[in-house]
Amino acid sequence: MPETLDELDEAVTSCRSCPRLVRWREQVAAEKRAAFRDQTYWGRPVPGFGPPDARIAIVGLAPAAHGANRTGRMFTGDRSGDFLYAALHAVGLASQPTSTHVGDGLELYGVRITAPVHCAPPENKPTPAERDACRPWLVREFALLRATLRCVVVLGAFGWQALMPALANWQVPIPRPKFAHGAELTLPAVDDGPDLTLLGCYHVSQQNTFTGKLTPPMLEAILAKAKAISGA
Repeated sequence: MPETLDELDEAVTSCRSCPRLVRWREQVAAEKRAAFRDQTYWGRPVPGFGPPDARIAIVGLAPAAHGANRTGRMFTGDRSGDFLYAALHAVGLASQPTSTHVGDGLELYGVRITAPVHCAPPENKPTPAERDACRPWLVREFALLRATLRCVVVLGAFGWQALMPALANWQVPIPRPKFAHGAELTLPAVDDGPDLTLLGCYHVSQQNTFTGKLTPPMLEAILAKAKAISGA
C-alpha cells in the first residue's frame, strides 16, 4: 500500500483494472484531436495534483479525453480547467490563472485536485463498476491527506455520490445527503482527527459554464468559502 502521495500517484498511473477505460484512453491517445496532432498524449490514468499537506480537496468526475488524458494533469488543457484554475487564482489558491501543460509553473496553495475515476471515460460517463473499481485510490488518497484536510469542494453530483463511500474517517449521514450547488455539510470524525466540511458546486463542464448555470463569481464564492473554512 502506498505510504506517500508520491507513491500513490505513481501507482495510479500504472493501473489497468478497467478494460473499457484502458481501450478508450489509449485509442484517444493514438488517434488524437487534429489540433493536438503534433503532441504526445499521456494516455494513462491521471493522478491527483497538489501539495501533500493540502487543507482543501477538489473532487471532479474523471479526466477529459483531450484534456488531462492528453496532458497528464487534472483539469489541464481544456475549457473546464481554464474555468477552474482562473477561479482558484482569483481567490489566492493557485499561482497563475492558466493550466496548459505539466511544467508550466502552476502551483496550488493548500489545495489538491483529484477525481473518483482516474481514466478518461467514453462520453465522460464512467460505469458504476468502473467508479467502484477506482474507489480504493480515493480512499487511500484521503487517508494520506487526513492530517491536514479540512474541506472538500465536490464538483457535480457524480463526484458527490462517488465520494461518500470513500470517507472512511468521517461519519456520513444515512440516508446520504443529496448534491446541490451550495450544499454544505460537516461530517464528524470517527477517529481523533478533525471534522470535514463538504461543499457542493456545479461541475465546471462547458455544459454548465457556457450556459451560465455556473459563473465565475459562483465558483469563486464556493472556493473562497472553502479557503475560509479550511484556513488554507
